[in-house]
Amino acid sequence: MNKFIKLTVLLLLVSTLAYSQETGYTFTMKKELACTPVKNQSATSTCWCFSGISMFESELLRMGKKPYDLSEMYIVRHTYEKKAGMYVRMHGNSSFAGGGEYGDLLNGCREVGLVPDAAYPGLNYGEPKHNHSEMDGAMRGYMDAVIKSPKLTTAWFAGLNGILDAYLGKVPETFSYEGKTFTPASFTKELGINPDDYVLLTSFTHHPFYKQCVLEIPDNWAAGSFYNVPLDDLIQIIDNSVSTGYTVAWASDMSDKGFSMKQGVAIIPEKSWIEMTEEEATKVFNGPHPEKVITQEIRQKEFDNYLTTDDHGMHIVGLATDQAGNAFYKVKNSWGIVGKYDGFIFVSKPFVMLRTTNIMVNKNAIPAAIAKKLGIN
Repeated sequence: MNKFIKLTVLLLLVSTLAYSQETGYTFTMKKELACTPVKNQSATSTCWCFSGISMFESELLRMGKKPYDLSEMYIVRHTYEKKAGMYVRMHGNSSFAGGGEYGDLLNGCREVGLVPDAAYPGLNYGEPKHNHSEMDGAMRGYMDAVIKSPKLTTAWFAGLNGILDAYLGKVPETFSYEGKTFTPASFTKELGINPDDYVLLTSFTHHPFYKQCVLEIPDNWAAGSFYNVPLDDLIQIIDNSVSTGYTVAWASDMSDKGFSMKQGVAIIPEKSWIEMTEEEATKVFNGPHPEKVITQEIRQKEFDNYLTTDDHGMHIVGLATDQAGNAFYKVKNSWGIVGKYDGFIFVSKPFVMLRTTNIMVNKNAIPAAIAKKLGIN
């Protein structure tokens, strides 16, 4: 019995030591804003719409309105139609895929409005979750056949819409929602979302600061314009937005090895992953870790050499610190209830400084001095 007690104590001690070495990150929220439940974009490339719609849903909560579940696929469908028109006019020399930018959401809101998800779920193909692999392939094959024609017929656009109708469903001219009949225009008016209240910003030195520029990323198929600001201003805008009650739609690179949905953390280690030993790499997510100091020059270099690409859109909904006092952002993802924080991830400030490609914010959340330099009223 004495030996058993000693062995038990030893095992408990070893277990305690192991736990103390691998406690992971602990976060304290400094500011947390209201958001709707995490959704799942599933097998689609429509993160730009999921994160942008998520921001709109938070904006409605900020305005004191009830929670809304808005349709992503309604905007996605309209954007596919616009992309097809561009693809034809450019003889196939433009992007025709599921990816997009926040400007596509704003343009869609202006042109066709918004609808609730119940009015247009976009699941017309017998699946419980979104899956655009077959639809994307069918549309791409169809559009490539169209542009090979020596002369376009008057039927090509109707043919494309036939595919979209088959997979996503026909667009409703009117719909019933909570006992009232709406058109997309009247529903959008009742929501009170004005796309002109939102601006897109980026930060790169190959364009002049405090001017608008066309950001050269593949998903910016419509050649949308972004306000270009210095990196310090970009971070100030994000911090001021969340601090004053406005969430931020965030486009970033999530292919970085420091982005771990499973661990619920995204960081930029001070030591590069290539330089780390296998043992060092396994400890990166165990707790507060020294991170790289990010400058405008480093950020530009990573973008220029393709290490930062426009991979994913997410939604910044809070400010936090880890147990060492390092600044983090609480970010809502659109991959369903996954990872340590059930669909959310804590992203360090260095990660945001390095990997952000662009953001969408309410113009009222931009600090006055920066807004004045940009000519935003």
